[in-house]
Amino acid sequence: MSAARPQPATTKPPVWARKGNVVLGMAILALAVFGTTTQTWINVRLDPAAAANADLHVQGSKAATAVTALALVALAGGLASSIAGKVSRWIIATIIVLAAAGILIAAVTVLADPLGAAQGTIAATTGISGGQAAASSTVFPVLAVVAAGLLALCGGLLPLAGRHWKARTKYDVASRAALAGSGPVDEIDSWDSLSRGEDPT
Repeated sequence: MSAARPQPATTKPPVWARKGNVVLGMAILALAVFGTTTQTWINVRLDPAAAANADLHVQGSKAATAVTALALVALAGGLASSIAGKVSRWIIATIIVLAAAGILIAAVTVLADPLGAAQGTIAATTGISGGQAAASSTVFPVLAVVAAGLLALCGGLLPLAGRHWKARTKYDVASRAALAGSGPVDEIDSWDSLSRGEDPT
């Protein structure tokens, strides 16, 4: 009686490549960017000579309108990566990196010229565009820059991390089993093989 053939040991992926960590990280970072847009990005003092505090508080969603949409795009991409195939992960990774780059550009623009970014809100509030005003940015555009940078890093690592992820569908499992030449093949797998022009026998 022959001894049972030992099963190959399964190696766990590194911490940075685990699907749960990657997907959760991208989701948290995208939500963090979105969260900053609900906060004040720019404080505006309509009369620079006044001793009072800033008269206007411009939210990030108004100071950099594209950031909100790009954060939602990155969030959707991060969640979709959990069920995506190999090729789809490359596409999603590209979208996430581009979205993060757009967030970075928009946030840096606000930091470089807060008064210019607040002009739309000033005009809508006072009815005057280009008047005397002083503007300063808060910490939230900086936080958006940091979160977007980390989001771009996660997006860039997504295809590499995906190599460690297990097959996500029955089709993928059957394909791997056929390539490895191991494991029983049921009737459904046989039909799948025939539909791909392969001989399951």
